[in-house]
This record gives sequence, structure tokens and C-alpha cells, in this order.
Amino acid sequence: MNASAETTAIVEAASSDPALHRSTAELEAALSHIREAPGSTGTIELIVRRPGEDAREVLDVADINDAEGVAGDTWNQRGSPSSADGGPHPDAQITIMSARAAAAVIGPVERWPLAGDQIYADLDISHETLPAGAQLRLGDAILEVTAKPHRGCAKFAARFGRDALRFVNTGEGRDLRMRGVNCRVVQPGTVRAGDPITRL
Repeated sequence: MNASAETTAIVEAASSDPALHRSTAELEAALSHIREAPGSTGTIELIVRRPGEDAREVLDVADINDAEGVAGDTWNQRGSPSSADGGPHPDAQITIMSARAAAAVIGPVERWPLAGDQIYADLDISHETLPAGAQLRLGDAILEVTAKPHRGCAKFAARFGRDALRFVNTGEGRDLRMRGVNCRVVQPGTVRAGDPITRL
């Protein structure tokens, strides 16, 4: 069996519950905990791939490659207005979201896949700690942080609320990269939930 086929859950990303949307005050209260995330070596808390529009699969183990990002993900089928040819953006093969930010913005881990990122890690992914060009080892794979911003969009607001969208896109939420960080694949490999993620 291909490693990336080991799936633990399937989530529909179209779902949203306004009752679970966090207020600005709740998000601000989580900042100190997010700032305390480990800066050199953290832990992979969740791995997700997007096999189709608004579909998510939570994986125990995933193959990472430079053709798909996470094997079975549809990154290579998603056009980007900011890429040179309108095709998939090479600097956004895989996105990493802080697990602490995900807990603050989204809530229970079962809902994290709604954000659409592939890796959720207990790691400080702020601009200060991980500038563009920094490299991360996760499992056998190596990713490089890119300069392409990762911002919340209309779907993010619909799923998590307008306060959350404003918070992750501005001020300290933006500095901490609460929405996540874009990466490209430097070295293919296999990653498992629970593996360390280490800045090289």
C-alpha cells in the first residue's frame, strides 16, 4: 500500500458552524500560548490532503513529493492568479499551520482540516523564526519556507468568521503567521503524524 493511502478520517470542508466562530477577544487571549510554541523542533500534530474540492482526508502517514506536494493532494490541479502562468504556484506546494493557532481559530482538532492546510505542527512558524529560505525536516522530507504570503480568504471567513479572517491577516496574527506558511518541497520523503519537525 502506498504510504499516503493510510487514511484515518474523511472530512467535508464545506461545513461551517457560526456558533463556533471565535471572537477577536478570544483570539487575542490565545496569543501568549501561540508565542510559546517551540522554535527549533516541534511535532506534527495532523496531516491532511485535499483529494477534491471541499474534500479532506486525514492521514496517519503521507508521501511528500515535488509533483503533488502531499501525494494524492490536488495542489498541482489548482491554478493561482499569482503564478507566472496561472497554474499551480510552485511556492505553495505544501502549507503548514501552527497547531496552536488552529486550536485558537478553529477549535477542536476534528475541525482543523477545514482550513485546507496539509501539515498542522506544534512549532513557531512566525516570520521572525522562519524567514523565507528557512528549511524544515519532517520525517524523511525537507521543505523550504517561501516568501509567498499565505492569507485567509472568503472561504476562511465563511468557515471561521470575519473576526478570525481579520485577525490572521493583520497585526500580530499576520506576524505569527496564524493563517500558516507556504513551503516548497526540497527533498521528497515520508512523514507520519507524531513525527518531529525540525528547523535545519
